[in-house]
Amino acid sequence: MEKSCLGNSDDGLTFWLAEEKDYDDVMGISDNIYQGNDYLPRRYHSWMTEPGRVVMLARRGNKLVALESGLLVDDGCTVVVEGLRVCPSERGRGVAGVIQRFLDDYLQKLHPSIQVKRLTRGVEPGEQRLAKFTLLAKRAVLSLVGETVNFHSFTFYLKNKLHSSTGTGSDSGKSVPHLVPLDDKQLRKVLLDPDLPSRVQLPGGAIIQDWQPLQPIEANLEILGRRDLSWLVDDQEKPTFLSFYTPPYPIPYEGGSLRLNIDTFGTDAILARAALVGHFQKVLASGAFSGNGMLMLRVYMDCSLLDGIQSFCEGFEGVRKFRGYWEQELLERQF
Repeated sequence: MEKSCLGNSDDGLTFWLAEEKDYDDVMGISDNIYQGNDYLPRRYHSWMTEPGRVVMLARRGNKLVALESGLLVDDGCTVVVEGLRVCPSERGRGVAGVIQRFLDDYLQKLHPSIQVKRLTRGVEPGEQRLAKFTLLAKRAVLSLVGETVNFHSFTFYLKNKLHSSTGTGSDSGKSVPHLVPLDDKQLRKVLLDPDLPSRVQLPGGAIIQDWQPLQPIEANLEILGRRDLSWLVDDQEKPTFLSFYTPPYPIPYEGGSLRLNIDTFGTDAILARAALVGHFQKVLASGAFSGNGMLMLRVYMDCSLLDGIQSFCEGFEGVRKFRGYWEQELLERQF
């Protein structure tokens, strides 16, 4: 049975909960969004069944014109909004604000416990921030792109560069800075340590996983567990550096590419470089870099690390910078 309309706006929009059958229409309003880096083609179907998530659609007549989603996190106190998009013919007409307000009202009625709305967005330095939101933190973003097959050699190149830059190797008697993985029990202990946010400088006190900010609390561990993340730390008991990668997933760029996101927390430049090498080696071992096509890499880090990480990744012909300097902002407002 078709679901009922949830409401309407003064300018003729109607609002509906998204369904599996809406996938083609959603992709139709998403053409070339985020410069081909759109994650929603991969995640739309999982969003339909994800606990605590609402995906809202706006239509004008029978035409889909906008989408916005909210995920309940932080033990029901926070909603993280993401996925906003408006069809080209409706942009600049205030549709984004209308669907955002409707979703806010709907979520607050559905979950009266919500106190805070959070979102992350990418901005160029100096861009005007959203009104009514408080800027909690920002991170630098490095974007690289290259043919997937080149990342085998790129990993070897970075590994050698890491040894060279740290003066390590068999002749020196030193070793590369050691990062270790975490099993589920260790991860739980690390994430629930109340001192973690200050030790690894969590932005706004949150672990931002692929643009999704989550407080390191018990209620969010299950959400993080769904993401199949691979974690690295400098110490399994009291880390001062924490990093993970999200498994590569397909994006529309260049007719079909892979995207790999690496999130880092901490300010040690050497450990950040070691984390990149460690993550690349594990992705290589998984077989994700096999086959043809392009790979889009994004590394999210403390702003103080950008120059060092950028120079570390330079000099390899098969991998190039995708865009100039930009930042990831974490924003919040009270409901």
